[in-house]
Amino acid sequence: MISQNEINKLKPFEARAIIEELRKGTVPMEYVPLFTVGRKKWFSFIEDDFDHYISEGGSKVRFISGDYGDGKTHFMSLIRHLAMEKKFAVSFVILTREVPIHKFEVVYQTIVRQLRGDFKGIGIRNLLEAWLEALATIKNKDKSLKKADNRAALAAELRDIQGMDINFANGLIALVNNHFAPIKTDMENNREADLEILMHWFEGGKVTKRELKPFQIYEFLNKTNSRQFLNSLILFLRKTGHKGLILLMDEMETVMAQSASIRNAAYENVRLLIDNSESSEYIHIFFSIIPDILTSEKGFKFYDALWSRIRTIGDSTRLNYRGVLVDIHRTPLKAEELIELGKNLRTIHGSSYRWDAKDIVVDKILQDICTNQKRMGVLSEVRLYIKQVIRILDMAEQGQLPEEIEMEQQIQETKKEMESEKLEKVQPSWDSQ
Repeated sequence: MISQNEINKLKPFEARAIIEELRKGTVPMEYVPLFTVGRKKWFSFIEDDFDHYISEGGSKVRFISGDYGDGKTHFMSLIRHLAMEKKFAVSFVILTREVPIHKFEVVYQTIVRQLRGDFKGIGIRNLLEAWLEALATIKNKDKSLKKADNRAALAAELRDIQGMDINFANGLIALVNNHFAPIKTDMENNREADLEILMHWFEGGKVTKRELKPFQIYEFLNKTNSRQFLNSLILFLRKTGHKGLILLMDEMETVMAQSASIRNAAYENVRLLIDNSESSEYIHIFFSIIPDILTSEKGFKFYDALWSRIRTIGDSTRLNYRGVLVDIHRTPLKAEELIELGKNLRTIHGSSYRWDAKDIVVDKILQDICTNQKRMGVLSEVRLYIKQVIRILDMAEQGQLPEEIEMEQQIQETKKEMESEKLEKVQPSWDSQ
């Protein structure tokens, strides 16, 4: 748990930005550690896998199960933070209408554009630029990359990486030549145009075969080769000093609201990712799901080839912290952990609006929110609790005494608001694609 002193270091604008995001039901990614409470056992086992399995060449797929409001997205954000501390590259993909799991080539484009790691910025373009800068540092020390034979040696080294797609390797070689090969001044515009073609290709964008041919690249991203490209990306990440790739795919459950043909394609891609992970190295994939996807006829049962692979993951009555299913619904935050979370929210809200929140919204109010949620059978809903605390802090800051607020009514209003959000998320909006 982060200390209050660290929260107190937030500037008022930073604090306000956090509150505004929380009011929408999300946690700003860069401030996720401020809300780290509970579920330490899950994280200890995930951390152990990162340290002693994935970083050593292992691969794994896990499903994070929780109802809407249980904190799945926040849990995955914490995994992302942990992975980056461990020097993994990470990509956090929210599956939406624009990024549907049934179109894996589109998912791949999002994976590479959301890539974060030991480099500045986000996306594969920034990763590649950081790699070229690192090579330039080597060149400046020994001048070696100015010589064609040394560029040829690097090319041979890239092509010799076991499992590397030849097109991916040739793309890297083309970038090196573009960056380091001597060129006449009047050809500088061509160099910049070629660089943009290559970067666009690495991002999975549409590039013509005619544009790619000079670089000995003969394929562009499609459904057939996207998984091979993903494996090549992992190999390149390893070469740039990353321990592997952690892939986080959120809101998988929205597939259940789609047409039968889309569910077929989506679940087939999940199956292929599971199969692919068994022959891959240095990758851990997490899917967030709701419990219904394991029981509903429109869930994983709908696709026999997938269901036959994972049908037993939710059968056990006991929690298996090393298993495929990370069941955060069955391991909710305790009341005392929620209260600690509420104290953090109170400090941030006070900083945001420059008022003495602690003197008005005392610890007993935070306890009362927990008590009321428990009485109504919704204590596990972290998002509901956060929204409740924010709402009461808002009202108290505007002059209403917390003791005068009808807690049960507030919970009902907040739940109604969240139900509307939930319905909006699962509307069958992809069927036209």
